[in-house]
Amino acid sequence: MNGLRKGQTATTLLARSRLAPRLFFSMYALYSVLIVVFFLVTSPYLLYQAVRYRKYVTSLPQRLGILPLSFNVDADESIWIHAVSVGEVLTARALLQELRERYPRLRIFLSTTTITGYQVARNNLQYIDEVFYFPFDFGFIVRRTLRLVKPRLFIMMETELWPNLLRACRSAGVRTLLVNGRISSRSYPRYRLAKPLFSHVLANVDRFCMQSDESARRIIDMGASPSRVTVTGSLKFDSLEVPGAAAATDRGRNRVLRFFRVTGDRPVVIAASTLKGEEEPVLEAFQRLRATRPTALLIIAPRKPERFDDVERLARRSGWNVARRSDLRVDAEPRHDVVVLDTIGELAQLFQIATVVFVGGSLVDAGGHNILEPAVFGKPILFGPHMQNFTEIARAFVDNGAAVQVRNGRELETALLELLADPVRRASLGAAARALVEANSGARVKSLDAIAQLLQPESQGNVRAFRPVK
Repeated sequence: MNGLRKGQTATTLLARSRLAPRLFFSMYALYSVLIVVFFLVTSPYLLYQAVRYRKYVTSLPQRLGILPLSFNVDADESIWIHAVSVGEVLTARALLQELRERYPRLRIFLSTTTITGYQVARNNLQYIDEVFYFPFDFGFIVRRTLRLVKPRLFIMMETELWPNLLRACRSAGVRTLLVNGRISSRSYPRYRLAKPLFSHVLANVDRFCMQSDESARRIIDMGASPSRVTVTGSLKFDSLEVPGAAAATDRGRNRVLRFFRVTGDRPVVIAASTLKGEEEPVLEAFQRLRATRPTALLIIAPRKPERFDDVERLARRSGWNVARRSDLRVDAEPRHDVVVLDTIGELAQLFQIATVVFVGGSLVDAGGHNILEPAVFGKPILFGPHMQNFTEIARAFVDNGAAVQVRNGRELETALLELLADPVRRASLGAAARALVEANSGARVKSLDAIAQLLQPESQGNVRAFRPVK
C-alpha cells in the first residue's frame, strides 16, 4: 500500500509539473485577450479623442513598434527608461546625467505613454538620445520594439508592470528594474485580485527599488521575492531642480517669467494641475479673495491640454477678465484677473512668482499630484483630501507643518484667505517645505547602485535589501 501511495504521489507531481506551464501560458493568453477587449470597448472614445484633439494619430506607428529608421541605425545597445507621463518623466531626470557619465557606450532611450509626457521629455530633458511612445503590450509588438531599441537594461518608473514586455525581456536576456516603485492603497486591492498572474510577472523583474517600507511589503505580498526588493526612498526629491543650481541654463527655463512681470505687492495664486470639478471651487475662493485683495492674479494650469478651452470658458462665465498664457505679451505684466496656462513644461518655473499654490487632483478623487515642485521654491502649499498617489509625502508635509490639507472647497477658500492675510504663516510653511525637500534626498544614489549591480554584476553597491516584518 505504501508503494502504491508513493506511485500515486509521483504521478500527481508529474501531472502538476505538466499543468504549470499550461496554466502559465493560459494566464498570459487571457491577459492578451483582455487587452483586445479593452481596445474594442474603448475604441469609440479613442476615435473621438483622435478626431477632436488629434491624439494618438501621429503616435500610432510607434505604439505598434514601428520606430523611425534613424532611431537606432547602428543597432547600439541601450538603457531603456519608461516613464508613463509628465510626473514620471521629470522624476527620471534625477538619473540621466549619471547614467550618461557612467555608461557612455550605451545609448539612453526614454519612452512615454502620454502626449504631454512625450512633449516634456523632448523639450526639457538632457542626456537622452531619443524619445518614443511606449508600445502596446502585445507579444509580437514588444519583441519588435526590443529588437530596435536593443536594451541591456529596461527601467520602469514607479509602477509600470507590463506582463508581455517583461516576459519578452526575460527571454531576450534584458535585465529589468523598477525604480521609485510604489503600490498605492487604491491599486493594491486590484493587484491582489490578479495575484496569480502578477506572481509570474514579478518573477521577470530583477530588482524593485521601492519608495517606502509599505510599498515594499505590498509588492512582496503580490509575489515579489524579498531578496530582490530594496527600499530607496522617493526619487522625486532628487529630481527637483534646485533654484540657482544651474545658472547657465536658468535663463532658458525661466523664459516663462518674462510673460509674468508682476509687481512685488501683487498676490499670485496658482492652481496647479487641476482636473474637472476643481476649477469651480478655486474660482469661488478667488472671488472671495478679490474682495480684500483686488489686484490678485489667479493662474490656472489644467492637467490635461484638451481642457484648456473648457477652463477658459468656465472662467469667462464666472465674469473674469481671462487670458491664455500663449496670448500674453512678453516683458509685460498681465492686466487680467485669470490666466489659463495653456503651455507644456512651464508650470514648475512659474511657482517662483506664486504667493500661494493649490495642487490639484486632490479635491476630486484622483489621487493627487506632485507637491514637491512648489516646495523646492519655498512656497506655501494647499491640497485636498485625495492624495493616495503621494500618501507618504503628503503625510510628511502635513506632520512637519510644511503644507495645509483641506477637506473641500469651502475649507480651501478659508485657508486661502487666511494665508493671504498672514505673511508670517506663509513664510513658515514655505521654509518647512523647502527644508523637507532638502532633508529627503538620497534615493538617486541608491537607485544608481541598483542599476550598477544589474549592468555590472561584479560591482558591489551599498543598497540595503528590504526584509519584510514577520
